[in-house]
Amino acid sequence: MSDPKNLLRRLFDAAVARTCEPEMITRHLPLPPKGRTVVIGAGKAAALMAKAVDEAWPKSAPLEGVVVTRYGYGAGALSRIEVIEAAHPVPDTAGLAAGTRILQAVSGLHEDDLVLCLISGGGSALLAQPLPGVGLADKQAISRALLTSGATIGEMNVVRKHLSAIKGGRLALCAAPAKLVTLLVSDVPGDDVAVIASGPTIPDPSTQADALAVLARYNIAVPDVVLRVLKNIEFETPKPGAREFEGNEVRLVATPQDALEAAASVARAAGVAPLILGNALEGEAREMARVMAGMARQCKLFGQPVAPPCVLLSGGETTVTVRGSGSGGRNVEFLVSLAVALKGEPGVYALAADTDGVDGGAEVAGAVITPETLPRAERLALSAIQALDENDGHGFFAKLDDQIITGPTRTNVNDFRAILVV
Repeated sequence: MSDPKNLLRRLFDAAVARTCEPEMITRHLPLPPKGRTVVIGAGKAAALMAKAVDEAWPKSAPLEGVVVTRYGYGAGALSRIEVIEAAHPVPDTAGLAAGTRILQAVSGLHEDDLVLCLISGGGSALLAQPLPGVGLADKQAISRALLTSGATIGEMNVVRKHLSAIKGGRLALCAAPAKLVTLLVSDVPGDDVAVIASGPTIPDPSTQADALAVLARYNIAVPDVVLRVLKNIEFETPKPGAREFEGNEVRLVATPQDALEAAASVARAAGVAPLILGNALEGEAREMARVMAGMARQCKLFGQPVAPPCVLLSGGETTVTVRGSGSGGRNVEFLVSLAVALKGEPGVYALAADTDGVDGGAEVAGAVITPETLPRAERLALSAIQALDENDGHGFFAKLDDQIITGPTRTNVNDFRAILVV
């Protein structure tokens, strides 16, 4: 194979492109109602989704609304839908203002009205409206602590729901009695609609006790005012079976599996056998890398479970427990650990990147490794083991000039990993 790195990048680009297609939104649009249509939304794909709605909705039918997305992820000015940009992954005052605007947009609606809610990954941080008594600074501190704790996205969102006036199904209550249709781009393992962006329009099966348990499990310091809110049953989230959710529709429009299947098609066209290991893999990034290194060797040496040339594809969301001075980044941590485990295994290449273009707190999607990664690092006096100890995968790959930098992709179906064996 003449250029394995190029093939890996084409697989990643195909995965991202599949989840950016306007048709993923337009084929799920409901018919215009008798009354008003109000579009609301939050997430890294919110602006792209809103643009698709704005362009496809009949010009003769009234349309209005507001969505919030990450800074830099706007899709340009839209004719009928306002786009607000705010901070992610730690919320800021712009996200607070966006939450207020969205709640205002759905207030005072009637049964003949339609609320079209566009939700994608990142919405948890972007919808920053806290419950009474909880300050923005409290939410920011808890968010920062959770992000470096090793907690899963599901665990983090349990806490976020129970500190929010808009997530965990509360937004749906505010939109009633209008008809509510939620279109979702999934970035969570298992495509659990109650977890995506902390489920602002989805009834919440988790409890305040669950949120307290997560905070205790990861030793997150919690101010007394937050503890009082989490122990006040009046602030519990609405649960499945509540009548306010009757008649609401929820539609998944793009998923991690869609991205993996797009990459698999490109691999087949290139004469490489794809094997999708799973779209919802979780766990510590460095530990998953060791397992996948063993799988790649099994392919190389014994042609099992698939013979070379082949590519092992997977998605999901790993975690990084940050203990060093680095910024973390689950995809680069995965790759450093994979390189160490492979020890320069000939014929094995890999790419790992986040489909939103941001791995952890860095404006870098991920990176790529080859059999020459460790020898090149040694020539530059770089230690992969030290990079792991410091959780500094981004620094490691920046010096090797092997980063994947995409800029804002305006979508998010979580991590993409491809291990190519030739």
